Amino acid sequence: MSKFAPAATEISLRAVAETLGVHYMTAYRYVRLGRLPARKKGGQWWVRVSDLALLDETDDERPARGRARLDRYRVRLFRRMLDGDERGAWSLVESASAAGAPPDRVYLDLLAPVLREIGQRWATGDVSVGEEHQATAVATRLVGRLGPAFARRGRSRGFVVLGGAPGDRHSLPAAMLADILRGAGYGVIDLGADVPAESFVAAARAADPLLACAISVSTDSSADATRALAGELHLALPGVPVLIGGPAVTTPERALELGSEVYETDAAAVVRFLECRNPRAEGEVSAS
Repeated sequence: MSKFAPAATEISLRAVAETLGVHYMTAYRYVRLGRLPARKKGGQWWVRVSDLALLDETDDERPARGRARLDRYRVRLFRRMLDGDERGAWSLVESASAAGAPPDRVYLDLLAPVLREIGQRWATGDVSVGEEHQATAVATRLVGRLGPAFARRGRSRGFVVLGGAPGDRHSLPAAMLADILRGAGYGVIDLGADVPAESFVAAARAADPLLACAISVSTDSSADATRALAGELHLALPGVPVLIGGPAVTTPERALELGSEVYETDAAAVVRFLECRNPRAEGEVSAS
């Protein structure tokens, strides 16, 4: 069973405070910091009874062996994003960062798993269209706020051109990959979502030096367009690797069938692929 599974019974935040034996404002602080999942209905906050088990007033926020344990934040972020609570979600991101998580791990170990869980629940009908849209909007704003943390000084290591396949209107996966690549010292030309093939090819031809092209695929309905785009890139830019990934590409067979050079499981793996093909030259910025 998923650890995000909902419970049925809810009680008011005032009742929570009485149950915990704390002041109402203390219970409210737990909600605002993301320690206690809650949703606002009818002008007051409501909490699932089972979620009280997640609250540990003695919870140690310090990282274990120098690394933040981000799994403790996922359930809370899941709830905040579904509720459209950007402030609460950002508080969780700040807490994770303060616990020692660098920006790339916040993306890969916190935000990405929660987004996958929301997508899976939407597909099974456990999350409504409205909730999914609220969550995506919050995630987009979180990425916008985290983006500057990936900026690096120094000479670019070359360019990666990336964007969504024609017809694919989801820009978030490509935006997260773009930030992680920038943090590793690469120049990024992010074309956004739903990129026409001719525009993708033109941008890739103009990039100098061009290291790779990356196509983000979020839905199976974009498969034919993705395959066609990859073919055009291979034809126009022989020798330049084309990497295809995203929520709709979950196996090596699928990636290769769509025309990808290789199958990389996440953005960190894409960075490792580029590192192997393009060893660091003196004077270039560090990926750390």
